[in-house]
Amino acid sequence: MDKERKKALKALQKKIHYRFKSLDLLDQGLRHKSFAHENFGSEGQDNERLEFLGDAILDLVVSHMIMERHPEYTEGGLSRLRAAVVNEVRLAKIAGELALGEYLLLGKGEEMTGGRGKSSILAGSLEALLAAVYLDGGYKKAFEVISILFSSPVEMAEEEGFYQDFKSKLQEVSQETLKATPRYLLAKEFGPDHDKIFGVKVLIQEKVVGAGAGKSKKEAEQRAAKRTLQKLQLSLRGKDDGRREESV
Repeated sequence: MDKERKKALKALQKKIHYRFKSLDLLDQGLRHKSFAHENFGSEGQDNERLEFLGDAILDLVVSHMIMERHPEYTEGGLSRLRAAVVNEVRLAKIAGELALGEYLLLGKGEEMTGGRGKSSILAGSLEALLAAVYLDGGYKKAFEVISILFSSPVEMAEEEGFYQDFKSKLQEVSQETLKATPRYLLAKEFGPDHDKIFGVKVLIQEKVVGAGAGKSKKEAEQRAAKRTLQKLQLSLRGKDDGRREESV
């Protein structure tokens, strides 16, 4: 590995907040199969096997992150949020923010066809990079790096409409248990026009049962639905516990 390559890899390490013990491992994570095929005499494997491992590690860490953020989610809700975070589009965006394409080792064919900007290559290389961190530093270090890189993407996935599940879930629970459909009422709005905050109340059987706020009416409704759903579930759980005690 020449000095220029080592210098480039050092810059990348600063971006991901992790220093490799083995630069060769990091180099492998950035070595696309097209490069390996065209350079038979080069040392090291391509990054396909690391990509496979990185996919599994990323799923595990993001699952851990969203379970801690949302203890009230069902398995289905967790799976949907993880899918909204761990996908080619999201991974390619993160890779783009790291300028990962600049560090890739590509074959001439991929280079000529814009491989450094291809979503599939960027996403796969990011997974391979994360696997390299895991192999070099262990799960704890991989968790730290992924937590830093994916904290904002998780929040973005939540804000981009994932919460719509709470409104439909609240309607389902409310109709099943109370035989009523929730209604949403805009209670207030405050702040300047460019940064307004909306407050929404949830009414069931014309009684206020929950409230929420957000930067849009839709976001406020979803947050209000989430809080109302939590209250309803606690109430129903309490009634079930009471019935069990009475039956003993």
